[in-house]
Amino acid sequence: MVVRIRIVRNEKVVETSALANSGYEAETPQLLVPIWLAPRACRVNVVASNAKSPEVEADIVISPLADEVLLSDKMISELQIALEDVGRGLWRFRWEPKEKLRRSEPPRYWK
Repeated sequence: MVVRIRIVRNEKVVETSALANSGYEAETPQLLVPIWLAPRACRVNVVASNAKSPEVEADIVISPLADEVLLSDKMISELQIALEDVGRGLWRFRWEPKEKLRRSEPPRYWK
């Protein structure tokens, strides 16, 4: 499942896609990022049509092998994302009605 996120660090803003990966288990809200996007900590929120999530402070995990941003299970929870039908790419914010399904964003790969 891919969502559009906004990453803010020291007033610098990067908007990109991120893979919501419930198998990425962590003790804190974390983003795994490619090396080019390697701040020590940042603030993150999901940007969707007509809505956005609360802003969450995140720890950054840097991977020299990654070509996409991954959201940890705790980050998904803090951003209030409800993964409704992963195979079909459907999700919503937890506060939205169950009928308000959003489609997965196309992934953005970095090289």
